Amino acid sequence: MRCAIYARVSTVDQDCSMQLDELRRYVKARGWPKGEEYVDTGFSGTKASRPELDRLMRDARVRRVDCIVVWKLDRWGRSLGNLIGSLAELGGLGVRWIATTQNIDTDESNPTGRLLLHIMGAVAEFEREMMRERTLAGLAHARSQGRVGGRPARIFDRERARELRAGGMSWRCLAGELGIAQSSIRKVLARDAAAVLSVHKTPSRKSRKRTPSKS
Repeated sequence: MRCAIYARVSTVDQDCSMQLDELRRYVKARGWPKGEEYVDTGFSGTKASRPELDRLMRDARVRRVDCIVVWKLDRWGRSLGNLIGSLAELGGLGVRWIATTQNIDTDESNPTGRLLLHIMGAVAEFEREMMRERTLAGLAHARSQGRVGGRPARIFDRERARELRAGGMSWRCLAGELGIAQSSIRKVLARDAAAVLSVHKTPSRKSRKRTPSKS
């Protein structure tokens, strides 16, 4: 079983040596062949993306890793949502995950570890629902005060934008010229063009001919 070791510290003046020593002893005591070591130094556990963690997950996806050992749960991550997501992905890949000092083991033969993961998943879902309720309550309060949520609309000279596009300017250069994102310019100009087209296609009431009724 190829066992990878992951360690992390939050600041560059901290040292992972204690974590690594204990993890190496843990792997050796079980007679597992030690795989590669992945060490993130100076990265917060709240960050979902870390260089060595990302590399480890890539290796897991291509089956270079059968098992991952970490010193404690918070060394893997402090964000519950990210933690649940990554452990669920590893479980789907068939990669075993162990927090050695906390008796957390995602192996199917360890009921305690599985129970903890289910509890964590339930807590993460509860947090998402609470956040959703707070967001909806905030929006409702803002509407009652006459405020509308969302980003403020970006204003730019549409006529100038159309002229520059007609003159052959690329969307990228146009965005730089106007200081507006390409997607916003495209969306506004496309909506204007569609409105003009619909006006031309819809006949006015005066131009509509009445069909004489048959007596």
